[in-house]
Amino acid sequence: MFTGIDEVGWASLRHAYGTAEDVPGLLRGLASTDPVERAAALDGMYDAVHHQGIVYDSTLACVPFLFELAGCEQVADRGELVELLISIGRGRGPEGGAGVGGGSADAGGGDVVMDTGGGAAAGIGVGGTATGTGVGGAAADTGAGSTAPNAGGEGPLAEAGGRGAPADAAVRARAEDFVVLVGDRDSDVRRAAAEALVRFLDQPARVLGLLRQRITVERDDRVLRALTESVGLFVRRHPAHAAEALDILLMLGTPPYDPGLRLAALGQLAGCAPDLLPADLVPTVVELLGERSEQRRSGRSKLIDRDHSDPDTLAGRLRRLRPSDEEGALLLRTLHTALGGRVSDRIALLEGQLSSTDPADRCNGVWMAAGLFREWRADYSVPVELIGEQLGVGAGPLPGGVESDRLRDAAVSVLGDLFHLAAPAADHLHTLVTARPDLWVHRWERRSPTLGGPLKSLARSGDPRATPVLAQVLAQPVVPDDLGRVIIHLGPSAAPLAPALRHRLGQVPLDSPETYDRAVPLLSALTALADREAVLEVLRLLGGMAEGVRLRHRVVESAVRALGVFGGGAEGVVPALRGLLESECAGVVAGALWSVEGDASAVLPVLVRELAGSDASRRRVAADVLARLGPLARAAAPGLARLVEAECAWERVAGACALWQVSGEVERVLPVLRAAWVGHPGVRGVVAACLVDMGAAGVPLHDLVDAELASPRRHLVRAGGHGSQDVLEDERLLAVCREVRVA
Repeated sequence: MFTGIDEVGWASLRHAYGTAEDVPGLLRGLASTDPVERAAALDGMYDAVHHQGIVYDSTLACVPFLFELAGCEQVADRGELVELLISIGRGRGPEGGAGVGGGSADAGGGDVVMDTGGGAAAGIGVGGTATGTGVGGAAADTGAGSTAPNAGGEGPLAEAGGRGAPADAAVRARAEDFVVLVGDRDSDVRRAAAEALVRFLDQPARVLGLLRQRITVERDDRVLRALTESVGLFVRRHPAHAAEALDILLMLGTPPYDPGLRLAALGQLAGCAPDLLPADLVPTVVELLGERSEQRRSGRSKLIDRDHSDPDTLAGRLRRLRPSDEEGALLLRTLHTALGGRVSDRIALLEGQLSSTDPADRCNGVWMAAGLFREWRADYSVPVELIGEQLGVGAGPLPGGVESDRLRDAAVSVLGDLFHLAAPAADHLHTLVTARPDLWVHRWERRSPTLGGPLKSLARSGDPRATPVLAQVLAQPVVPDDLGRVIIHLGPSAAPLAPALRHRLGQVPLDSPETYDRAVPLLSALTALADREAVLEVLRLLGGMAEGVRLRHRVVESAVRALGVFGGGAEGVVPALRGLLESECAGVVAGALWSVEGDASAVLPVLVRELAGSDASRRRVAADVLARLGPLARAAAPGLARLVEAECAWERVAGACALWQVSGEVERVLPVLRAAWVGHPGVRGVVAACLVDMGAAGVPLHDLVDAELASPRRHLVRAGGHGSQDVLEDERLLAVCREVRVA
């Protein structure tokens, strides 16, 4: 297996962390009889040699040895090695255009791209492909053994000629090995080799024949499903041979085949030939889902047994994150991905999943819903209410054990990212919060406590019933650091919390590493409540905070913004702010001083200076404040005109909006706003707010607003991940767009 390994000049090759001298040890570790050593070696391969999908010169040098390992029956976990080869073949060169063989790229510690909302559990592909990733909360690229083709969007030979082309060629040169491995005695090897055949063997007719042959003799359900997925991949990669392959999918989608296999076939048809789907697709899928669940309950089929003794490695941790019914999650995620914008069908399908008698099906449905909510706009009141019903399982003393907790936690996670769209589930959230005080606060082993998911979700939904519970949490000796950030979503109903928030702010240490984490959320909450009685506590923070405090300037900015909202007329506020006009927070300070004093002559010179500075974020702050001054800031017009030409879209938009407010100039501003709206979706909220202020002057851009309001797709949808507040930001954009049309 390792013939010639010591003749490779590993010291002259590179991986993510520098020289590749340690790679021979990793390769030998993959052949170890010790499962812990094998897992650690696989970790090393993904962490360093194939870090985040990157192919280095050392990665290419590993390919022959990986093929030898994958073909040796005495080696354990060979399916994972086949998956590693697939991932390498689909990889990319080091960032920065160095190409394969370039120097060290990202050496950032082997971070794994994961869905912090819990969605990673829906589709981590360690030890198995994750077709259709990106829906239902799956991470787009785990970087830990996942081979995740898009079930609906891959064209013929999509990777060919890309930055990883040398790696593709290296794996393609050994494609005959996959012909042997597709008939291997190890089912995990057969599963992975089916995909590898389609990707790397350049003989379409032969590949299709091999797949058809394996389908007729295969007896393992999981391998059959992998073969089915590979047939769908074949259709997308080789459209000239599609008709024959589609016949196979149509055959697999009918009785007497196993319901799980029929679901897999329907998912592939949805991705590559939707016109061949049955007219009654959703009822058919729901019925098959029920049949599959009944098979599991009756013992005729079973969930994949999880080995809870997985070593504490990256791959082991990802395995433990998988859903209890991983196959079911994969089948439905593939179908949801393929259905794409057929939102009404997907909602109906979700309602069937969430109404299942099987908790594993319902849990998968919850994660599928997360992907739909995040990407598409629609009325989700029914599925959200159904997700709320899943919280009842965990309302008592855990009668359902681990599966009960899994379902409850999934529902809480998804609802928490919906903010006010979670309102249809608020009654269920409140019931859970009331019944389970032990879930109010989440206590971590190595960091400060945070607000528990159910209470956080209830508060984020804007439900006033969260207020008295938060008051009890505020009365505890240790308060979660993130509580203040949650309170802002309650609006005026959180007013009774102001005295306790003030008290807590007055207790924040002025010289501690915790000052930032404790002060900023409290300041955010008090600012949102416009609590004038908090002035003394804010001034205490500004005047007494030690110079060396971590992120001190961020604390100062938050305190200054608070004074700008509720410090007007209070003793000591103006002198405190004037004393900060030469600080690195000068723009924020000028904005607060303008709010409390209204003296343009005091702040305009500061803002003009900030606008001419070298710090981009400070220039943007200055532009925002100048926009509030309006025509009084005409002296800043030349600086704003320069900002309109900035490289950063956010700067250009800030400059354009301020230039209109200051000078009323339209011809120069509107093209900038249009280009930014089209090219940088993240700035649309700022542009829309500017159009509200512009009134009739902004009418030439109303076509953008109309298109946004008519679009079924959320504006922040992007490949490769998402943010936990994407839905909130999109809903806010829609609200401002409606204001534009009313104005």
